[in-house]
Amino acid sequence: MALIIPDEWLAEAGLNEIEIRIEIACRLFDSGRLSFAQSIRWSGLNRVDFEEALLARCLPVVRPNLNTLLEDAETLGRLRASPCRS
Repeated sequence: MALIIPDEWLAEAGLNEIEIRIEIACRLFDSGRLSFAQSIRWSGLNRVDFEEALLARCLPVVRPNLNTLLEDAETLGRLRASPCRS
């Protein structure tokens, strides 16, 4: 299915085709509808530029959840126990 947005609508919003792709990708990522990788693909940007687009919209780059918090705590525990720690 192709989505066609009339040029007049883009003009009303003050956006061009590239800008609307980025805007849609950022908003769908923020709402949890697209993963980070999917959002990058939709936007047509590279990772760093997509992160900058999110930050420019005051949107978080990372959406931590309980699982990521537990994984981070486990990693921190392993790092603290590492004999190579200085």
